[in-house]
This record gives sequence, structure tokens and C-alpha cells, in this order.
Amino acid sequence: MMQPRLERPPLSRRTIARLVQLAGLIDVVTAIAPPRHGRMLTAMEFVPAAGALSARAGTVVIGMLLVYLGAGLRRGKRRAWQVATGLAAASVLLHLVKALDYEAAAVSGVLLIMLLATHDRFTTIADPAHRWRAVTALAGFATAGFVLGFVEVGIRADHLVGTPGVTAWAQESALGLIGLDGPVEFQRRFAADLVAYTTGACGLLAAGAALFVLLRPGSRRPQREPEGEERLRELLRRYGGADSLGYFALRTDKSLMWAPNRASVVAYRVVNGVSLAAGDPIGPESAWPEAIGAWLTDAARHGWTPAVLGCGNAAGKAYRKAGLDVVELGDEAIVETGAFSLDGRPMRGVRQAVNRMRRAGYTCRVVRQRDLSETELADAIRAADLFRDGPVERGFSMALSRLGDPRDADCLLVLCHDADGRLRGLLQFVPWGPDGLSLDLMRGDRTAENGLTELMVTAVLEEATTLGVRRVSLNFAVLRSVFARAEELGAGPVLRLWHRLLRAASRLWQIESLYRSNAKYLPTWTPRYLCFPAARDLPRIAIAAMTAEAFLPTPQLPRLRLPRSEVAA
Repeated sequence: MMQPRLERPPLSRRTIARLVQLAGLIDVVTAIAPPRHGRMLTAMEFVPAAGALSARAGTVVIGMLLVYLGAGLRRGKRRAWQVATGLAAASVLLHLVKALDYEAAAVSGVLLIMLLATHDRFTTIADPAHRWRAVTALAGFATAGFVLGFVEVGIRADHLVGTPGVTAWAQESALGLIGLDGPVEFQRRFAADLVAYTTGACGLLAAGAALFVLLRPGSRRPQREPEGEERLRELLRRYGGADSLGYFALRTDKSLMWAPNRASVVAYRVVNGVSLAAGDPIGPESAWPEAIGAWLTDAARHGWTPAVLGCGNAAGKAYRKAGLDVVELGDEAIVETGAFSLDGRPMRGVRQAVNRMRRAGYTCRVVRQRDLSETELADAIRAADLFRDGPVERGFSMALSRLGDPRDADCLLVLCHDADGRLRGLLQFVPWGPDGLSLDLMRGDRTAENGLTELMVTAVLEEATTLGVRRVSLNFAVLRSVFARAEELGAGPVLRLWHRLLRAASRLWQIESLYRSNAKYLPTWTPRYLCFPAARDLPRIAIAAMTAEAFLPTPQLPRLRLPRSEVAA
């Protein structure tokens, strides 16, 4: 079977996008540049000064919007084409109104003809909800501008020429929204200009806000049918051992894109116009291309940017064959439990921390969730909420973001109590196939003795043989190779500079500390990769990834929840 590939935008579509952006820049430059004096005087015979100024401002706005629309046109968005066509037509008129700029109007006219002739190249699906939100934004800002203009006219009623009624006031305010003078005349030009600028600015704001809302990237609410959920769990039981991140596909904020024969699936979430998948596809490797192809086709139909966070080597090759670029994102720390021991000089730091905690009376209990009583599980959930750093539950690609759900009965918990029996820390591991565990949650009381984490990790590694666990995946270290190679003899200046930048970033995102905390257990480092269409998409993907992982604000995030029985109580 032929490998499905990411459909690259046709050359003509990319060219159209660039030409639209170039025309936008021309609009901005011609609107800012001083007009020809003779043409300006001729234009003012037909258009008032306020109208010409508003036309110049409108041309600048249209130019910036055309530049902004280039990305949407490159992805084939139908709504971006519709807006660009309307803006090109409006640009022709505004160039004539602002100063009879025939040359710039001709450029916009050619652009309009080109867009009309290539309408069949822009077919991606738009989000219908944005249309009504755009109408609401337009009506809201326009109404506010109308009211402001009406009030300004009313405040200056004693300085009007004659006695125009409130109907004339309303006409003055309404026409001002589109940059035209109304029937009201002021005794002072300053007052007339102030009303014109206020209403004109509100009109531009209304149009700009409406267009911004209309052009916002679409989204998709996660859809998890019971049949799909059960099929996903079946695939995890059969093939979950291939990827330590597989279990995280069960997050309820991820959608599922199935292969046509439902033999494999890609778990993803749409964030700010980015279709963000995480980990490997679930299912047999031979069936991955069909699921990847379906996911890429869906992203192309909606104009979303496809990206993959943290996939493994085999999946990275599959995504590369499908047309995505692949770069190393970092390394996953995996400990082979059969080889783990606290003996030896390299483990001296961990050994001392563990012994210190045990002498202080700290003990750990390693237990499956299904073996906890309702009271014990409720205590663990409360402790996890109490020990969380901040109000937001972080995680997307490598976190489950829930604790105590009956569906996760196979999850393993490490509960650490102090000498007085108080719960001072806990870990949660999700299943990784039949003989592995993947770290999901790590919480500890900041007032506990130093060495709490080392004690809990050591506890699960020492109990692994009894539990039938052969391997344990710990934290993921972003760009680990940079830190490791920077410490080696002969590290070059570029590598050392990159190392300094990452150390600076670690003050905010704990990049280096995660690497150091993993390295002390002497793990095997397994690379994880980032997949993306093109380098120009990386800023959008980075913002989407940080939003999904809750490092940037987002309206709704999953929180750790009590079991239903506990909530009912």
C-alpha cells in the first residue's frame, strides 16, 4: 500500500499567498507615504478631509490584514480567500478615495482578479461558530462607536450650526463609523474632527475585531465515543508496550483519528489551529500509515497545522515518510529495574538521601489503585491537590491529569508517610504494556525532609520485581543532549552558547533540573522527537504545545477529580 503523505500546498497557492502579502505591504506603504498634492486637492473636491484620512487609515488596516491572511491562504482556507477578495475590492476604492492613487488601485485590481480566478484552490472547512461571533463583535463595537459619537454631538449641541434634531445626530454618528461626514455642522472644526476621529476609530476597531474573530483558527471539541474508548483500551492491551506514552491517549481532552479499518489510531488535540498529536500512534506499526494519513487529511481539510510531540524513533520515521520534518526534542529516562541498585559510587547521592529519609521514619507503600480503599484514595487525591505547585494541573503529552478514576484501576501509586503517619508525598505511574510503568504524577510536601523524591522512586524500583515490572519510564528531559555534550571535553562555542541559553530558560521551566533529577538513577536515554510541516510553523506549534501543557493560559483544563462516590458523599 502506498504511504499517505502530507499534502503540500500547491505552488500556485503559495505564490498567491505571497502576492497577497506583497499587495498588503504596498497598501501600507502607499497609505503612509505623502500623497501627490495635485491629486489630493482633486480628491478633496469630492471627498471631505475626514473621509480621505479615514480612507488612508482603512488602507493601512487592509494592508496589514492582507499580510496576516497570507498564512491562511497558504493553507487553503476558504474564509481567508473570501476575506482577502473583499479586502482587495475595498482597497481599490480606498486608494481612489484617499488621493486618486491610480497605480495602487490598479495593483489591488489585479490582485482581485487573480483571487477570483483561483477561487477553486481554497477549499478548507471553516468553523461556522466564528461567523456569528464575528457578527457579534462587529455589532458590539459599532454600537459602542455609534453611542459615543451620538453623545459627543449631544455634548456640543450648543456649538452646532442651526438646530439639527436627534435624527441628524444619529446620522452624523452612523456615517462617521464609515469615515463620512453627516448633516451636522459644527461652529468649530476641532469639534467636528474630534467626532469624526472617534466614530471613525470605532468603525475601524469594529471591522478589525470582526475580521480577527472570523479568521481565528478553528477548533474541535474532543469526541470520545464509548465504542472508540473500548477499542483504544483493547489496542493498548495488545500494543501498549511499544510506547511508554500510549496510556496518555486516554486523556479525555484528546480526540481520536482512526485508520479506516480501525486497526490503529492517532490521539490529538486541536489548539489554536494546530492539530497536536502526542506519542506514537496506537496499534500495530504496519497499520500506522493509514491512521497518520487520516489525521493529516483531516488537518488539511480544516486548515490546521499538524504537529507531533514526543514520538519515538519508529513513529518519527513513519511521520517523516508521511511528509513531516522531524527533529530531536529530548530524551526519556528509562530505568531497567533488573539492573537497578543503590550500591556503587555513582549512586552515592541517591543512597544517602534514601538512608536519611528512612532514618527519619519515612516509609513508602507501593500499591495499585484498585487495592486502595475509598478513604485512602480520597486522601491521596487531597494530598495531590494540596501539594500541587499552583492552581493549574499541567500536562498533555506525558501526563494523565487525573487521579482516582475507576477506569484507571491498574495505575500504580507510591504513598510516602512520615514517622507520624502523615502522607507527605505520592507518585502515580500508568501502565506501559504488561511489564512497564510510566511516571505520570509526582507530588511532595515542600516541608518534608530533603530526599522525598529519591525515596519514592527507589521504593518503586525496588518493588518492581515483585510487581512483575521490568522497566520504568521516569521524566522527560528536553534537549538533554545539549547539557550532556556541553560537559564533555572539547565542546564547541555554539554548543556552549546553546547550553547557556537553556540554563537561562531553566529558571522558568526547570529544563536542567529535570535532566539532573533523572540522571542520578543512571537511566537509559531514549530520544523523543518533534514532527512538523515546515520551520515557519514552529512558533505556532510552540505556542500551541505550551498552551496544551498549561504553561500558557487556557480556558479549560482537566483537574484531578474525586471518584463519583466521594463527590456524592
